[in-house]
Amino acid sequence: MVAFVAQQIGVNSGALAEYARRDTNRREHAVEAQRHRGLHPAGRDDRRAALQVAITIAAATDLGKPIAEAIIAAFRERKSVLPATDTLDRIGRAARVIARHRMEAALLDGLTAEGLATLDRLLTVDPTIRQTRFAWLRALPEAPSEKNLLAHLERLSFVRAFHLDPQRRAHIHPNRWAQLVREGAVTPSWLADDFNAGRRCALIAAQLIELRSKLTDATLTMFCRLIARLFTKSKARQERRHLDDRKETGRLLRMFGDTLRALAEANETGEDTFKVLDREIGWRRLVQARVDVEALAATAEADPLLGAAAHYSWVRRYAPALLEAFTFRSAREHDPLLAAIELLQQLNRDDRRGLPAKIPIGHLTQKVRKLIAADGKRDRRLWEIATLAALRGRLRSGEVWVEGGRAFCPLETQLMPSPAFAARKAGGDLRLGVPHDADAWIAEKQRKLDFKL
Repeated sequence: MVAFVAQQIGVNSGALAEYARRDTNRREHAVEAQRHRGLHPAGRDDRRAALQVAITIAAATDLGKPIAEAIIAAFRERKSVLPATDTLDRIGRAARVIARHRMEAALLDGLTAEGLATLDRLLTVDPTIRQTRFAWLRALPEAPSEKNLLAHLERLSFVRAFHLDPQRRAHIHPNRWAQLVREGAVTPSWLADDFNAGRRCALIAAQLIELRSKLTDATLTMFCRLIARLFTKSKARQERRHLDDRKETGRLLRMFGDTLRALAEANETGEDTFKVLDREIGWRRLVQARVDVEALAATAEADPLLGAAAHYSWVRRYAPALLEAFTFRSAREHDPLLAAIELLQQLNRDDRRGLPAKIPIGHLTQKVRKLIAADGKRDRRLWEIATLAALRGRLRSGEVWVEGGRAFCPLETQLMPSPAFAARKAGGDLRLGVPHDADAWIAEKQRKLDFKL
């Protein structure tokens, strides 16, 4: 390499060995090169500035490459000569440690020594459940059933008892938070117990905060599935009854056809209608069929709500605890559904079975209202099942939500903030996938239409 460069500049390659005998040459020429480029040796202020930049990057990630790139960019921006590789490495490692400590401090800020000790106790085996509470919290049953829904509510109540404000996560970079949550989800209790105190408690606190929203969504999702299954089974039973009664239905339809022919014959001949019916079909047989026809019609027109209410006792296993565990909110002002939920909560607390004289029914359809008051007295079972079904529908549509969840939350929280939208719109970066100009969009559609025609 030396010979190649020497040939390019017309110098004897042996001159470099003579030049290198004097160490002062290297230092003096390095200073001249730095002066020519407007550079200066890295000083204390430069290293401190690089460390601050590295801490900012390390707040989002533990990866070495982006941290190192940020450190090098900081030195170059300050017109500083890059220090030795070992120095760069130590700055990066220090930034990563500081970022971790700041994250842990932000997450555990305000917790007393007793509170931290309570978090640590989650890693010890609880003899009542024969495992650590840390492992128990993360082992969520997924199959929809009354027992599993109550298990979700038990875990949610346990997590809420720690009173960890979910807003703590706002003080941590989203990428760092996601990394912390992933780490906690796959870390067994015995391994977490080996971490240092700060990292261990931060890991547990992050899991508790994340589990609060996760359990909220999982519980409400399971509730929606149970209510849907209740009505699905009711419809299935009704269809099975139709299949079982198909012979009886055929017999009654044939009798109805014979009756129509007899009526047509009486009309054509002018003979007495009742005599023709008695001769062709038999009046007594026709009167007896009336009861069968009415029963068959009642079965065919039965509302699935009636079949769902037949399993009212199953719903009562989890419904009171579910309604008591959440605070429901609505986009409507004076929502009758929320009034119905409050009434149900009060009835459950007072252990009352009957309904008061006035109950909210504005959230129910007219057909359901008539069904509830069919016997002149409002049926508690039908009203409660219908209210829970309405709650399921409103939760899935987003018109009703709960505090602390992500899947069941107001629509506004899922939209882009107005300042961010205005900035993107001004910069032409809406990323809509279609032209944002109406004329351009219409022109594009015309071209596609012409091509297809």
